[in-house]
Amino acid sequence: MTNENTREWAIIPEPNSMTVGEGAVSLPYAGRVNESIANGDGDYLLARQLVADIRSVTGLDWDYATGCMWPGFISLHIADSGAAEEDGIPGAYTLTIDTDGIAITGYDFEGVRNGVQTLRQLIRQNGAVLPVLQIEDAPAYQIRGYYLDATRGRVPTLAWLKQWADKLCLYKYNQLQLYIEHTFAFDGMSETWRGSSPLTPADILEFDQYCASLGIELVPSVSTFGHQYVAMRTQELRELGEFPEDADRPFSFIERMRHHTLNVADDRAFAFSTQLVDSYLQLFRTKRFNICADETFDLGKGKSKQEAQRVGVATLYATYVGKLCEHLSQQGHEPMFWGDIAIEMPEILETLPNNVTLLNWQYEPKATDEKIQLVAKAGAKQIVCPAVWGWNALLPRVDDAWNNIARIARYGRDCGAEGMLVTDWGDFGHINDPRMAVPGMIFGAQYAWNPAGDSAGDTVENDLLARISRVEYDDCSARFVALLRNASAQAVFTWRELVEYLELDDGAGNCNTDVAQTIPCLTERLANQENALTLREARDRMMRNMATIIERVPQANRKLQQCMVEIAPIMAHIGKPGITAAVRIAMEGQLLLNRAGFALAEAHGVREAHDVDDRQPSDYRALARELECWCEAYAKEWTVTSQPSELHRIQEAVWKAADELRHISK
Repeated sequence: MTNENTREWAIIPEPNSMTVGEGAVSLPYAGRVNESIANGDGDYLLARQLVADIRSVTGLDWDYATGCMWPGFISLHIADSGAAEEDGIPGAYTLTIDTDGIAITGYDFEGVRNGVQTLRQLIRQNGAVLPVLQIEDAPAYQIRGYYLDATRGRVPTLAWLKQWADKLCLYKYNQLQLYIEHTFAFDGMSETWRGSSPLTPADILEFDQYCASLGIELVPSVSTFGHQYVAMRTQELRELGEFPEDADRPFSFIERMRHHTLNVADDRAFAFSTQLVDSYLQLFRTKRFNICADETFDLGKGKSKQEAQRVGVATLYATYVGKLCEHLSQQGHEPMFWGDIAIEMPEILETLPNNVTLLNWQYEPKATDEKIQLVAKAGAKQIVCPAVWGWNALLPRVDDAWNNIARIARYGRDCGAEGMLVTDWGDFGHINDPRMAVPGMIFGAQYAWNPAGDSAGDTVENDLLARISRVEYDDCSARFVALLRNASAQAVFTWRELVEYLELDDGAGNCNTDVAQTIPCLTERLANQENALTLREARDRMMRNMATIIERVPQANRKLQQCMVEIAPIMAHIGKPGITAAVRIAMEGQLLLNRAGFALAEAHGVREAHDVDDRQPSDYRALARELECWCEAYAKEWTVTSQPSELHRIQEAVWKAADELRHISK
């Protein structure tokens, strides 16, 4: 663990072995980076990364070259074959900084890349005077991946994706996957992707090349079984779904997450899935392919019910996934898929081909190792998948992310998992700004590289938050991420609760029972009802169930406002306007969400009417206007990272909430 009391710089991921010597080393005012041609870095990207950082931080204009005739103060090279065979760990490197110069030696190209990222972090924090040190380092996991939702409302711009890849490289990730349901411009499927600002083949080709130059494997990932919400609502494809009769229901964030599974008893389904796979895989250089196949909630309940009764739901699932995996294998590709269904029905694990990798996701902050042990004992290949905990929220749940990622990394290492894939989801319209996931992403970088043997306790988490503040945000006070964590803890009434409240209305003033069934406090009433559950009753029950939580709003908003006061000068000092705006918009939005929950509780008689400072009733119309003004600011910030995509759905939800508040005021 880094002792921030003894030095004011940090490295993430923390090296396995580091010796800091006495004194310091000054970079020459006219220096050179020598990168060996044997590294395989055809564009000399690694040398150029260092030159760019030196120029940015110190103003010094360095050169770079290759070959023995052009020595450099910084040298980058791969170890000779004998040393490489002895060390034998892909991605391993050594970094030496002394008065004779700086040398990075990697086991392979990735090792050199990793050493360069460590040096870049040191330069960014120390400028032209670096500490004398010796590092010997290697990753715990060979696959250290990030999984980014690019389909449930927010499609990133190509420019921002490149910025994100740069950041993943800096923290030594070596794999990236983009989650796609309907947001790719497949030929012949314009009805599915229209209006979604879809990614194009040219985007993927350019991004694949960009990632490869950074040492990041871009892996295709597309839904081929479950989560076909948009496709199964189209005129052309609806008959392939389990419940085609639901295709014309009003759009719902909640139903998008839970319904519209492909009817795999229909032979046309396989042709549909393989069309997606075959066209998409041609755009990537990797041989891996993620077919997803998760959360097939409706399997065997609709059109395939008769077939499921004949062969069993597990067999129906395993047969279809097996066919898709075999289809990929025959083309020389390595299939991956999410493991939730196979773990629920363990007999499926025994049917997996040897070249299939199961993506074992567990997002509970206090997850156990039971599911990871189950897959390991079955002899199946697995990659463990924790989460950054940003979905359905404006502010990232930092504590939940840290607890989840640190645990899953240890469990996976102990069970021999091949890698870790940190997931970043955008449920309910992707309200979460992707920049807010940076702390969680860095947690993943740290623990995929070096899972802590015992990561329990506030001291370990607080130390990592301080290091992230220094390395990522240039915060000399080392408080930025801790304040962000404290702010997120004040989220009382979240985006999820607001969406649930709004979507209980089926659009005709009646209770949407499909939505009600996803809200725990309503499920018992639905199961034992003598009369239909009305919209008013459903909303009353929901808000009464939140009564104790809602009581926290006045205190929570005071604490959140204090966080805003304390973080403002830090953000001003670090000079990063992008993250400053994102954080301010998120905090202001959460203040308004808390107030909206408080106002709705008043309206449903959950408590006596008074506002967040415990003196006057809520001004519903004023709150409605504030929500609408905030939404305009949020929409402008959206464009910094994302295409228009489905921003309009978030706006419509906010406007609907504002209209509900105005209706209450009448």
